[in-house]
Amino acid sequence: MPMRAVPLDITGLDVDAVVNAANEDLVEGGGVCGAIFRAAGDAALAEACRPLAPCPTGEARITPGFGLKARHVIHAVGPVWRGGAAGEAALLAGCYRASLALLREAGGRSIAFPAISTGIYGYPADAATRVAVATVRDDLARHGDLEVVFACFGRAILALYEKELAS
Repeated sequence: MPMRAVPLDITGLDVDAVVNAANEDLVEGGGVCGAIFRAAGDAALAEACRPLAPCPTGEARITPGFGLKARHVIHAVGPVWRGGAAGEAALLAGCYRASLALLREAGGRSIAFPAISTGIYGYPADAATRVAVATVRDDLARHGDLEVVFACFGRAILALYEKELAS
């Protein structure tokens, strides 16, 4: 199960799909979402997303990658952190499972994830990392190997992923 964490900008990765930490309306936002829209081509990606919205929290949708090296963008809507007792872990896990399922449906073999929900949605990075790695590890054990990259923005996130991947 090839999973790895890298300190790279997700928009420059040459993979079958990059995952966008999206909002339910699938419109351009800040952080990784804004960076993906800008790199892909704002207008083209917005036009592709329009008929796919809304996308409920915990689910994902797929579009072409347009100007990215990645062939596809998978838009996964993570949960807003509400303290941990509002089903956030299950919703976050759903994002990862839905993204991997869409990748397979598109015939892809490689995917790059950001740290979904850890930015403005406030999900604690350590808890989100545990959910991400456990969910992907379980999915790969059930459905076969894919190349999975966790694109980490910053050393602190990278350290969390490296620790979790080593366990």
